[in-house]
Amino acid sequence: MATATFSLPLSQNKFPLYHFSSARRRFPIPDLHSPLKICCSGSGDGSKSRESLFQFKKEINYVACGILAAWAVTAASPVIAAGQRLPPLSTEPNRCEKAFVGNTIGQANGVYDKPIDLRFCDYTNDKSNLKGKSLAAALMSDAKFDGADMTEVVMSKAYAVGASFRGVDFSNAVLDRVNFGKADLKGAVFKNTVLSGSTFDEAQLEDAIFEDTIIGYIDLQKICRNTSIGPDGRAELGCR
Repeated sequence: MATATFSLPLSQNKFPLYHFSSARRRFPIPDLHSPLKICCSGSGDGSKSRESLFQFKKEINYVACGILAAWAVTAASPVIAAGQRLPPLSTEPNRCEKAFVGNTIGQANGVYDKPIDLRFCDYTNDKSNLKGKSLAAALMSDAKFDGADMTEVVMSKAYAVGASFRGVDFSNAVLDRVNFGKADLKGAVFKNTVLSGSTFDEAQLEDAIFEDTIIGYIDLQKICRNTSIGPDGRAELGCR
């Protein structure tokens, strides 16, 4: 009998254990303290009449073993994102005007047939073209929206790191899962605005208005850690 063995030691120091809470767990969690082994066997007798058949079966067995071994490495190692990589800046001459049309498919999940690239675009004081538009999964980093009317806009899963939204009216907008890291949101109006899952790491939120904002408890705790929010804003949010 021929046996191929693949052994993968999983060290607790290199791969931290993650806990997933589930009412019904269908698959057992492997023991990461012991080596993971995958054994594939191929057998053959000495008969010349069956030699070619058994050789073929052994080769298929070894191929399957290799596939299982590669799968084991992938399944055992957690995916660690070293940093979010953005696509190259679009070279379309009218890419900034795409915001006036928006994305009409998959609004809630940020699905798109082609990304809306609004990076470095300038929409300062635009009072009509952005209102009510769907900008799901739009790339907005380093763009300028100062003073724009963005009421009822849908920005699910948008990437707005470093963008400027000074004095923007986001009333009745859906801003779920938006990354506002390091964005300038001074004086922005979030009246009756959905902010579930959105992040504001190092964002500037001085004088921002959060009247009747719709936000989850965990997200509220995160945004309340932003020290740039003024007393009125903290009171509207219910920060403790």
